[in-house]
Amino acid sequence: MAQRGQERRAEETEEQRNSRLAVMAQRGQERRAEETEEQRNSRLTKMAQRGQERRAKETDEQRNSRLSTMLQHARERRLNVIEGQNHHQIQTFMQLELF
Repeated sequence: MAQRGQERRAEETEEQRNSRLAVMAQRGQERRAEETEEQRNSRLTKMAQRGQERRAKETDEQRNSRLSTMLQHARERRLNVIEGQNHHQIQTFMQLELF
């Protein structure tokens, strides 16, 4: 049965895939919105445990790749913050110039 699902997903169009993933995401959001704090804590604990297990099994190459990706994302976030600050400063300056 799982093989048929894989075959079906392999044949789906990008639009069908996006639709399927959107439905899955919506269901997950609805489930999380209804969970109790205890259920949320349990879910997050399990997620953290799986992450620790995954990191414990990774090779040095995989670890370096993961850390490199994290570093790149941090750089991009900092650039986005700087760009946002610059945009805000320009907007403020332009407003002052108009008055």
